[in-house]
Formats: sequence, structure tokens, C-alpha cells
Amino acid sequence: MGLYAGCDLHAKSNYWGVVDGEGKRVFKKKLRNDAGAILEMLRGMGGDLVGVVVESTFNWYWLVDVLMEGGYRVHLANPTKMQKYSGMKYVDDEDDAFWLAEMLRLGVLPEGYIYPKEERPIRDLLRKRGHLVRVRTSVLLSLKNIVSRNCGKGVKSYILKGGKGVGGLLEGNEDLALAGQVSKEVIDYLSGKIEGVEKAILGRAEIRESYGGLLTLPGVGKILGLTIRLETGPIGRFGDVGNYVSYCRKVPSRWLSDGKWKGQGNRKNGNRYLAWAFSEAAE
Repeated sequence: MGLYAGCDLHAKSNYWGVVDGEGKRVFKKKLRNDAGAILEMLRGMGGDLVGVVVESTFNWYWLVDVLMEGGYRVHLANPTKMQKYSGMKYVDDEDDAFWLAEMLRLGVLPEGYIYPKEERPIRDLLRKRGHLVRVRTSVLLSLKNIVSRNCGKGVKSYILKGGKGVGGLLEGNEDLALAGQVSKEVIDYLSGKIEGVEKAILGRAEIRESYGGLLTLPGVGKILGLTIRLETGPIGRFGDVGNYVSYCRKVPSRWLSDGKWKGQGNRKNGNRYLAWAFSEAAE
């Protein structure tokens, strides 16, 4: 008859619910996040397991990889498209796990894309580069504000990132001078790390070759091109242009009826890194 398993995954633990072909709950168990314990539990079900569902949480990588390497048919549930039973008063991990398994059994599970394990590290490294840039920008803005408040003049970011920094603007006060010195040291340190990450990413020959066409787009340079390439993945996974544009968060999120505003959808649906990349290219 076949079994269907759903996993409600958390930071330190996971809860499993298994239903049979008729939807009967036949097994439930809470485990720590340990690959060996999970595989041992699943092996105990023999060859009757039709599929396993894992919700697309912040930490799904490791579990999906373990299950796929173990030979199981894995489905990644898209939480933004899932709905609970209406009218339920109480929901816990057990109900969530069984609901995942039940949707798989019924064939109505909204699935997300399982990004290939081989390319996730380089994509995450590129995201780390973006994180470092944002941190550097925050330090730059803080230092510019200090100068503006105390000296009544502005300083261009490229000057602060250059060799001179704030120069002698803050030298008249020991505390302000220290603030300027420390800020400049942090900016220089982050700039060095950002440059190192960029060199590592651009050194990947297979990545360079696969995004060449993107560099022909107006406003798209190497970093934006790589971001679009790695965050998009195989373009064939999108049914049409509209699906891709929506995934890039470039579709207005509003509900209209007879020309009147009726509310809006979830503006955060989609990929925020692609949204940033295309916005940068358009500026």
C-alpha cells in the first residue's frame, strides 16, 4: 500500500509523521538532528516508503542531502503555498508532520526546488560577499554621519574607502579621532575580504563560462551576472516568463476587483537576491 513520511524540521530536532495509502497515521517520532538516527528510523520501515517530505526551512540542506544520498525520494515543501486545515484550533509539530505526509499522499503537495548540492557552496559564498558589502556600507554611513555632525561637511564614500580616509577632519578631538581610525580600519579590513571572496568566485572556470550571456545585458557586470546565474539555477524550472519575473519579486503584489484595491499578497515571496540584482542593474 505504501507509506508517506513528513518531517517538521527545527534547529535542533525534527518530528516525523507517517501515513499509509489510506491516510491512516501509522507512525510518529521526535528525533534529534542526527543523520544516523534518522536513517536508522527510516530503514525500519523497509521498502514501503513511497516518498519523504521536508519543509523548506532555513536549515533544510543537510537533511535533504542525507535523505537523497540514502536513496529516498525526497520532496521539498514550499511553505508559502501550503494551507492548514481551516477551522483548526490547535496545531503542533505532530500535526505539521502528518499534514506534510498527507499532502504528498493526496498529490497536492506544493513543492519547492531542490538546488543542486554541488552549486550551493559557491552560491552561499556569493551571498556572504553581499553580506560583507552591507556591513561595510553600514560602517561607511556611520563614519560619514560622525563627520557630518561634527564638521558640518560631507565625505564621499570612495574617499573613505581610499587611502586618506577622513584625513585630519576628526583630529581635533581624541575620541572622535579614535572613532574615525577604528572605522577606517574596519572598512579596509572588509574591503580586503570582499576582494578575496570575489577573486575566489571569479576563479571558477565553469561559473565564468555559464554566465557570459548575462554580461551583455545593460547594467550587468560580473558580480550581478554571477548573482543572477547562481540564484536562478536552471531556467527551465520556470514554466514561463511570468513565473520567473514573479520569483524575482518584480510583479506588483496587489489584489484588485473591478479596479478597486482589495489588499495585497506576500511581497516577500520569491528570491530577494535576484530582486536586488535586477534593481541594481536597472539603476
